[in-house]
Amino acid sequence: MQKVLVSLPEDLASRMKAVMPTRQRSQILAQVIEKEVVRREEELYRCAQRVEKDKVLNDEMSDWDVISGDGIDPETW
Repeated sequence: MQKVLVSLPEDLASRMKAVMPTRQRSQILAQVIEKEVVRREEELYRCAQRVEKDKVLNDEMSDWDVISGDGIDPETW
């Protein structure tokens, strides 16, 4: 388990303390954050899939592949 320091607006912190038992706050916050992280990971994955299917972008990337090397031949000692 890793401890993380977060800042909350005063109003939200007060409301949280009023409705969440002290010993359950970390677990509740972890569940909320987990849902948001999963949502964002899925969004990034869908974005990556769209990029992979983008023919125009992939054609342009192929054009750049010919110049992506650093121009230095590998040593053959």
